[in-house]
Amino acid sequence: MNFASVRIITDNVEGLVEFYEHVLGVSAERPAPVFAQFVLPSCTLAIGHTQTTALFGVDAAHAAESTNHPVILEFHVADIEAEYERLNTYIHYWVKQPTTMPWGNRSMLFRDPDGNLVNFFEPVTEEAIQRFNQRH
Repeated sequence: MNFASVRIITDNVEGLVEFYEHVLGVSAERPAPVFAQFVLPSCTLAIGHTQTTALFGVDAAHAAESTNHPVILEFHVADIEAEYERLNTYIHYWVKQPTTMPWGNRSMLFRDPDGNLVNFFEPVTEEAIQRFNQRH
């Protein structure tokens, strides 16, 4: 089994596509007006309009619920400080500027236009670097 993708359900497909194109530096593939995807070497981030949830069943997913954001989208980057400088004036909802976490990653967290939490991180301790090198 292989992990295929994460999909964000939204009423604002165009806004999220524009946001993630800028943040990820990748153009979205648009197979339908109600769906977009960012195909990265390690994963795919998909964005679907709330209209698509009816295909999965009633109440399968809800867009941008402000009281429930249990998922963090995480992206391993090569240089966290460079990413912070690149995005500092673009991001409107910073949660945390670059900070070294107890598990050895230097992370910065921000919110997308729907309020979803995004974490860019770089392993910086020897243990964290080894942990990620073993995965590839």
